[in-house]
Amino acid sequence: MADSPIARLRSRARRGFRGYPLATVAFYGPTNELATKAVVSVIEQQDAAATGLERWYAGELDIRRDPAIGAAIVAFCETHRVRSVVVTRGIIGCPHEEGIDYPLGTACPRCPFWVGRDRWKEL
Repeated sequence: MADSPIARLRSRARRGFRGYPLATVAFYGPTNELATKAVVSVIEQQDAAATGLERWYAGELDIRRDPAIGAAIVAFCETHRVRSVVVTRGIIGCPHEEGIDYPLGTACPRCPFWVGRDRWKEL
């Protein structure tokens, strides 16, 4: 995994801010150990909303170890001419979307692990 596309993105993120466009890469999963969804957004300039957003899903496998999805994420960043990358250290929450996959203001019924947890402390 040392030379996987995700490992290369993490390496690029460690270099720090290199200018805009900036890509944010976040991982989501049913627990803090299994990532089944990756979301990448692109921010073109400071204080701007994301202009590019893409989601990838891996079912039961850890998406961080899928070379095809990793390559697709890298290609998405290259298409947007990303100069800086930010990657979450770990999994930051449930892969399901509030208001889409389950009602607003409620916990996801499919991911009991995240109920009542501070997802930022899990990192």
